[in-house]
Amino acid sequence: MTDRLLEIRNLQIDGESDEVWHEIIKDIDLNIDRGEVLGLIGESGAGKSTLGLAAMNFARPGCRIRGGSIRFDNKELTEESETALRKLRGVRIAYVAQSAAASFNPAHQLIDQFSEIPVVHGVKKRQDAEADAKDLYRRVLLPDPDGIGYRYPHQVSGGQLQRAMTAMALSCRPDLIIFDEPTTALDVTTQIEVLATIRDIVREFNTAAIYISHDLAVVAQMADRIMVLRYGELVEEASTRKMMSEPQMDYTKSLWAVRSFKKETETAASESGPLVKVNNVTAGYEKEDVLKNVTFEIHRGQTVAVVGESGSGKSTAARVITGLLPPRLGDIEFNGKPLPKDYRSRNKDQLRHAQMIYQMADTALNPRQRIRSIIGRPLGFYLGLSGQKKEDRIRDLLSLIELEPDVYIDRYPDELSGGQKQRVSIARALAAEPEFIICDEVTSALDQLVAEGILRLLDNLQREFNLAYMFITHDLATVRAIADNIVVMLQGEIVEQGPKQKVFSPPHHKYTELLLSSVPEMNPDWLDDLIAHRKRHGAMTSTSTS
Repeated sequence: MTDRLLEIRNLQIDGESDEVWHEIIKDIDLNIDRGEVLGLIGESGAGKSTLGLAAMNFARPGCRIRGGSIRFDNKELTEESETALRKLRGVRIAYVAQSAAASFNPAHQLIDQFSEIPVVHGVKKRQDAEADAKDLYRRVLLPDPDGIGYRYPHQVSGGQLQRAMTAMALSCRPDLIIFDEPTTALDVTTQIEVLATIRDIVREFNTAAIYISHDLAVVAQMADRIMVLRYGELVEEASTRKMMSEPQMDYTKSLWAVRSFKKETETAASESGPLVKVNNVTAGYEKEDVLKNVTFEIHRGQTVAVVGESGSGKSTAARVITGLLPPRLGDIEFNGKPLPKDYRSRNKDQLRHAQMIYQMADTALNPRQRIRSIIGRPLGFYLGLSGQKKEDRIRDLLSLIELEPDVYIDRYPDELSGGQKQRVSIARALAAEPEFIICDEVTSALDQLVAEGILRLLDNLQREFNLAYMFITHDLATVRAIADNIVVMLQGEIVEQGPKQKVFSPPHHKYTELLLSSVPEMNPDWLDDLIAHRKRHGAMTSTSTS
C-alpha cells in the first residue's frame, strides 16, 4: 500500500501579460508522500509559489492551469467542482502565505479568523475552535496565547502575525500544508523556534508539507527532498543531504554560491559630525515604552545596520526618526539641528531629506497606479517638476535602478517581480533627492540572487550620491555585506554598538552571541545540533516573544 498523498503529472500553467498568454510552469512532475516535506527553491519568478498553489488546483488571477494531472489522495482535482474544492481547501490542504500582513482581514480579530474555517466546515464548534487556537498559539510561541487572539492584525508585529497564520493553517489538522516563505518576516532567534515548532507539528500529525523558500539553509533544516526550479522548469531533484553535498547542475551550484557581495571599503565617521543623531530617545505606544533611552548616530556615506529580534524596537526607531511617532523623551538632530518631533510640523525640505524603503513592496506600492505615477509623485510634490522635465527624470531614475524605461514605465506593480517592485521603491525614495534613507528589511522578502542585486544597487547609489543608510534587518549575512557600524537592540534598549569588525569579533555581548549562533547553516543537522547544544548548556533562547 502506497503512502502517496499528492501526485502531479505534466503540469502546465500559463500567465497573462499584455493580453498574451505565456508558459510559467512547463511540464513539471511532483510527488509527496504522507508525512514528507518537499522543499521548493529557486530565484524570483521560478514558479515556486505557482506550483505550490497548484497542489490545491488553484491559480492566481492572471494565471490558468492549462494541462496536466493533480491527484490528491487518489482524487483528480482538475475534475472536481468548485464546491468540492472549497470543502478541500483550508481543511485537508492549507496554505501559509509569505505576507501575513496582506493576508489577514484588518477588520476582524485573529481568533475570529482562526475559528472561521473549522466552524464553517463543521470540523469544530466555536468554543472548541477558540480553545484550539489558544493551544496552537502557545505551540507556535506567541506571547499571551490566551489573549493575543483578541487583538486585530495591526496590533501585533509581523513576526507574530506570521506565527498566527501558521497556527490558523493547522486549525483543521490538514493532510498537506503549503508553506510559502513562512519565516521571511522573522528574526533569526524567533525563526529557530518557529522552524522547530513547524517541524515538530508536521511530525506529530504526520502532515505532508511543501516548503517554499529562497533561504537554502532553512530548506536544509526542513525538507526531506528538494526540487530546484528555474523559469518554470525542474532543474534538479534529490534528497536534501545529497542536494546539499553534491549539487549536479551548474545553476544549482550558483545558488549555493550566492552572497559573494561585500562592501568594498568601510566608511569612517566624518569629521563634520553626524548627519542623523538620535539623542536619548524614549518612545512607545499608549502606556508602553518600546524604545528606552536610545542614542546612536549615522554619518554621511555610512550604513548603520540596526539588528535585533522582532519587538526589539528597530522599526519603532525608524518611525521616531521620520516623525511618524513623536518621542516621549529625547530628540532627533539632522545636520546638527533638531527636527520637529511630529512629521506634520516638519517643512517639505525636512521631509524630503529623510526617505524610507519598506520591507514589503507588495503593500508599499499603490496597485492602481502605474510606475510612472508612483515615481513621479515625489518629483512633483518635493521638487515641483512637471511636464517633460518630470518625464525625463522618471526615465533617468528607472535607468538608475536598472529597469528599462520603455518596458516598465507604464506597467502596474502586479506586472513586476518582487525584485523589480523593490527597485521601484528605491527609485521612489531617490526621487525626493534625499541625504538619508531608512531601509526596513528591504531584502528579506527576496530570493538570494535578487537580494544580492539589490544590495549591489544600494551600494552603488550610496557611493554615487554619498547617501547615509539606516539598514534595519534580521539577516546577519546582509549586515556583514553592507554595514559600517552596527547597533544591536534588545527589548527597546541598545545592548551593543560600534564598528562592524568590533561588534562581530569576540568577546560578544551574550545577546549578540545568540544572534550570531542563530544564523542557519547549510548543514541539514544544524538545527538539531543547535537545539541539543542549547538544551545541554541551558543557553539563552529568544528573550522576547514579540
